Amino acid sequence: MQDRSFTDQVIVITGASSGFGKGAARQFAACRAKLVLAARRAALIEELARECQGLGAAAFAVETDVADRSDVERLAQTAVLRFGSIDIWINNAGVGAIGPFERVPLADHVKVVETDLLGTIYGSHCAYRQFLSQGSGTLINIASELGRHTVPYYASYAAAKHGVVGFSDALRQEVMQSDNRDTIHICTVMPTAHDTPFFDHAANYTGHEVQAPTPLHDPQNVVDAIVRIAANPKDKEIVGADGIVKVLLKNLAPGIAERAAAKQMHMTQMMKAPIAPDSPGAVRSPTPSGTEVSAGRLRASA
Repeated sequence: MQDRSFTDQVIVITGASSGFGKGAARQFAACRAKLVLAARRAALIEELARECQGLGAAAFAVETDVADRSDVERLAQTAVLRFGSIDIWINNAGVGAIGPFERVPLADHVKVVETDLLGTIYGSHCAYRQFLSQGSGTLINIASELGRHTVPYYASYAAAKHGVVGFSDALRQEVMQSDNRDTIHICTVMPTAHDTPFFDHAANYTGHEVQAPTPLHDPQNVVDAIVRIAANPKDKEIVGADGIVKVLLKNLAPGIAERAAAKQMHMTQMMKAPIAPDSPGAVRSPTPSGTEVSAGRLRASA
């Protein structure tokens, strides 16, 4: 498929109040796309919509909790009513709860799965049905390298992201068997650890300050991948060379990979990290902190 301009392309982005979603919105706006920006933090996405309008895009905000099916359906209906179609839907919203499985409240585990997996399914269902009615469209689901391998203390997050990868693969197989195999695309982006506010938003029940895994990458790499895949759809992409190596090792020597990942994460997060109180983060309700694409950890360590 040839590169195409995003001018007048209708793009829905969930989780647009920070991180990858915010960065992608700005790049699409510079290409004069028509943007529908969704997140729980209404003031932030309304501000972002105004910024995108200043860049030449038609943009508006829809306050949305992707864990709420009715919210996601309203998001899709609003996009179609406003712009008449949906060309690209990006399921980007996500949360995490870090800590020993038994210490993380069950309600937090459930909310992680509801947001990361069910939210992706809700969004995909709305987008896919619209794509079928149009005969075309691109769905981009943001998963994680933890959709292909695992680390301790991220149990529900890893489960949800494995679900996103499996769901996306299965839906892609359905498209392959349909008349829309050349016009509807199901894409999965699997980032490694990037310097977004994810680690500021994560619920933390480790008893220690949250430590972002190393190596930590520039989130612009993922933003660029999202925009590139939106223009030239591909089935899946791991963003971060270390993620490619980890997944390969998991496939070739799963026992060695699991032991190495477990030891590294336990040492980094549970042994060396400073003591800190538990925090619910942004799992059950949004937090005012962490509002930009980057969390600034890379700058602080430079």
